[in-house]
Amino acid sequence: MTYAIAPPAQPSLPIIGSDQRFPIRRVFCIGRNYAEHAREMGASVDTAAPMFFCKPADAVVSDGADVPYPQATSDLHHEVEMVVALGAGGRDLTPEQGAALVWGYGVGLDLTRRDLQALAKAKGHPWDVAKAFDHSAPVSALRPAAAAALDADSLLRLSVNGELRQQTRLGDMVHGVPRILAELSKLFELKAGDLIFTGTPAGVAALQRGDRFHAELVGIAELDGRIV
Repeated sequence: MTYAIAPPAQPSLPIIGSDQRFPIRRVFCIGRNYAEHAREMGASVDTAAPMFFCKPADAVVSDGADVPYPQATSDLHHEVEMVVALGAGGRDLTPEQGAALVWGYGVGLDLTRRDLQALAKAKGHPWDVAKAFDHSAPVSALRPAAAAALDADSLLRLSVNGELRQQTRLGDMVHGVPRILAELSKLFELKAGDLIFTGTPAGVAALQRGDRFHAELVGIAELDGRIV
């Protein structure tokens, strides 16, 4: 096959303990999946209807690369999240079937142009410009699920310039990973290569140029980066 222009590069992530890389197909995110974060944003959690949004695959920043401060905002916020990578797909899945899709885990930041999100909320507009901008999804190397010992007490945390900003137990998620995947599969056909950001705890705050961040899914994955 020939193309009229050069095809774009395939976004991918490194894999811990391997020279192979994980190709990224789509990036899905769930909002308001920690009750304390929902409250700090002046919202509530709808336990019956999880809220989803997407980022483009090429918004992923990999390999610890610098993260450019985005245009059109003066209020860039961090949201640390566990990231789930899928090795298979399906639609209209049960939670048990959804859990079987998980290939690996990482940690990432759902960067948010908070001022643009506030404007969108006030006007009842979609959040795309606040969430789906360039370089809005730094993600760590992935650890295969077979080598990842996760439970409800596993810790997710973020420090900025050495100061702890966010920390939670995975057990504090409103919707666990199997439920997230089952609900997503009712809206989209999930496929191998998909990434799912699983929500952020309380403590979101602004990032500035020059800030260094350290995100950690303790014992599983770490992400270091810098806002430039």
